[in-house]
Amino acid sequence: MEKLFKLKENKTTVSTEVMAGITTFFAMAYIIIVNPTILSQSGMEWGAVFLATIIASIIGTLIMGLVANVPYAQAPGMGLNAFFVYTVCFTLGFTWQQALSMVFVCGLINVLITVTKVRKYIIKAIPESLQNAIGGGIGVFVAYIGLLNVGIINFDAGVPALSALNKPALLVFVAGLTIIIVLSIMKVKGAILIGIIVTTLIGIPFGVTSTSDTVSFSEACAALPTTFGAIFTAQGLPSLFADPAKIPLVLITIFSFSLSDTFDTIGTFIGTGRRTGIFSAADEAALENGKGFSSKMDKALFADATATSIGAIFGTSNTTTFVESAAGIGAGGRTGLTSVVVALCFAVSAFLSTFVSAIPYAATAPALVVVGCMMVSSFKEINWADLEEAVPAFFAGMFMALCYSISYGIATAFIFYCVVKLARKKAKDLSPILVVATLLFVLNFVLLALL
Repeated sequence: MEKLFKLKENKTTVSTEVMAGITTFFAMAYIIIVNPTILSQSGMEWGAVFLATIIASIIGTLIMGLVANVPYAQAPGMGLNAFFVYTVCFTLGFTWQQALSMVFVCGLINVLITVTKVRKYIIKAIPESLQNAIGGGIGVFVAYIGLLNVGIINFDAGVPALSALNKPALLVFVAGLTIIIVLSIMKVKGAILIGIIVTTLIGIPFGVTSTSDTVSFSEACAALPTTFGAIFTAQGLPSLFADPAKIPLVLITIFSFSLSDTFDTIGTFIGTGRRTGIFSAADEAALENGKGFSSKMDKALFADATATSIGAIFGTSNTTTFVESAAGIGAGGRTGLTSVVVALCFAVSAFLSTFVSAIPYAATAPALVVVGCMMVSSFKEINWADLEEAVPAFFAGMFMALCYSISYGIATAFIFYCVVKLARKKAKDLSPILVVATLLFVLNFVLLALL
């Protein structure tokens, strides 16, 4: 165990890693139920997507843990699955087989830009002030996810407002948030995991924690062949490029998938890895010397890149590094053992989906809010009195949450970083790679506006 994961070198223990893994899994377990619920609207079998979600998460997370030795978990990403259904299938009129084929191609592109070190060069091009802004922004985003999931913020009147604390779920959430904050302040080991478990139990008498009817494991296995390998059938890749008139639209859609997937991952790695030291100072020194991060970062980026294509083969939208990994990292996870535990939890969940789905948002939301609070500390490294730093940082932090997208937060930060540098006549400070990435984001916004 020590030889494989280098626990002492990373200043952690088996018990801490196990606890962190379980914490991460609980924080992201909702995807097991939510992802098939969303994708099934496109005509896919619920049970097939349910199993594909779990399989893709297990494979991607195991690669991340065993090959890269970092505490990140992977699963089909929220936002990307909505784009898959509501934009690609409903608005643009593609079939789900064609949409899966686009995801598969997107994965291959991500593998290519990872192997050719394009992703690492992008990371190198991001200045330190923006890296801190991305870290703090992800903290805001993670906390916002928790608040929205439990419904304590509502948009009933068309504007965000605080919900009245007269619903059982909100009362359970407040209790859970208080418990995790108190335990964290008291430095109780496993505070976040204990808080999730205790809050789930509190939710039982309130009717918030309850099992729900779902497809059985055997029914899911019977349905899996409807999506597994569908991209290689006549309805998949061959039909995607059969109509020459649609090829430009296909390429634009793949571009949108890839851009969002790439920067979601880069943002998550920068936001969590920099503050916690998962990617060490030695890694950053290697980066500054033009050699990129150490092999740990190389492998982590490759693990993320391969997961998307693997997921598409089984039948799910883009598999990506989950920002909820921050919950486990906040609980002390520092090595791939955390990821292995998450993968094992996903495997068990295939047989216990009814019980896993019983963990309510009211129990996991407090964990995300507290973790977000911890991550916002990255903002302290930014000189807020200097608009040259403050403007891009503001957009990185605010737009991640308000647009519900890491990549959009990075996009607006890049755009305004270029604007302030040009206004200060410091164009020479702009990395060519950052400029190209910014132009690609602008192009993406233009193309999405025209779709």
